[in-house]
Amino acid sequence: MRFDLRSEWRREALRTNLWLVPAFEVAGAVLLFVLTYAVDRAVYRGAIRLPFWVISGTADASRQILTTIAAAVITVIGVVFSVMIVALTLASTQFGPRMLRNFMRDRGTQWTLGTFVATFVYAVLALIAIGPGPHGDFVPHVSITSTLILVIVDLAVLLYFIHHIAVQIQLPQVIASIAGDVAKAIEAEAPPPRSGRPERGLSEAELLSRMAQEPGEVKASASGYLQYVRHSTLIRIATSTNSVIHLLHRPGHFLVKGRTLAVVWPPEAAPGVAKALQHAHLSGAYRSLSQDISFGIDQLVEIAIRALSPAVNDTFTALTCIDWIGDSLREIALLWRPEQVHRDAQGYIRVITTQTTFDRLVQRSFEKIRQAAAGMPAVMIRQLDALTEILEQAPLREQRGVLMEQAEMIRTLCVETVGEKADREDVLRRYDVIAGLHASRVDRDR
Repeated sequence: MRFDLRSEWRREALRTNLWLVPAFEVAGAVLLFVLTYAVDRAVYRGAIRLPFWVISGTADASRQILTTIAAAVITVIGVVFSVMIVALTLASTQFGPRMLRNFMRDRGTQWTLGTFVATFVYAVLALIAIGPGPHGDFVPHVSITSTLILVIVDLAVLLYFIHHIAVQIQLPQVIASIAGDVAKAIEAEAPPPRSGRPERGLSEAELLSRMAQEPGEVKASASGYLQYVRHSTLIRIATSTNSVIHLLHRPGHFLVKGRTLAVVWPPEAAPGVAKALQHAHLSGAYRSLSQDISFGIDQLVEIAIRALSPAVNDTFTALTCIDWIGDSLREIALLWRPEQVHRDAQGYIRVITTQTTFDRLVQRSFEKIRQAAAGMPAVMIRQLDALTEILEQAPLREQRGVLMEQAEMIRTLCVETVGEKADREDVLRRYDVIAGLHASRVDRDR
């Protein structure tokens, strides 16, 4: 299944905030109050009768009940916010500041906040509705009963929230969640089905050669991380101007205002493309996983090297990160085939993008952890095990060569930094396993 990357980016942008879900729940509470208020008005006029289970009482008693409920709910909202801030602070300290967005996008926290805020709004609306009328004091009995039901729901939600936060701040859960996001991003970049239309016009190599001779440069209009590229919009722009656009940066790169963002051929089309290109990409203060798989890898690596630092010294967390990094790279080797050349409906090349490579992803995944693991045979062994798993399933010879290079660097680090002979021999035995596997795959390819 191939996801629509544009809708995926929008979904991600809307999900990473703490106001959208509560806003919807407050709107739902207002609609519910409109409905129950209409029923209460019908009861007040004598048009219908209330069932026996609906709470009845005087206006003063109803005001006291609703006031108490509203005060209690707003107090709990403060507690929930405090717990959430503590969780975010813990995440920033222990996992790194880039993990904050993972906690902000958590639906459980958003629904909890929204449920309590909606209950408070509903209770206040019911309290305001109490007042004098032509047949005596108007008391919205159905609305008061609904408020008490919402309070019971809030208690259940509060218990869920306590359990949910206790689970969410556990490191294995955080690491698995990041790896799950990486898996979705990999699936979104899986190769699309072949269109069957003919390929026309100049080849990619010919176009890049002409761009090097006659570059039409398009500058970045603002500084920030490139977050998302609308390829369909770029193709439409290039088709309308009869040009080819070569994006020099990929999502995840930091753009400096005035720096060359793209090259256009023929160069006379550059001014028109520059004006339209501003609406074909998004940049901001943070990176996003929508089109930037390396960002997820970097998050896992950051947790691992923090765990390996002398201040933390948590080897087992680093080993968990290595396990999930290895699984992600295995999926990348098997499924990840991002499109670099984008053609229009007639088959002409219109957009050439810049993509990260498997080589670079492997380097990002292993090098920093290896550098932080000097003299730590357990980490070296786990890295070699992960490389072995990836190499066993990697379909391309070039991919296996990159993996073997990392294994050789781990072997060198072991020889240089592990003083205990028995530990060193354990690492070297794991290296011999991957070296033998690589040799057998080379023989099979011949």
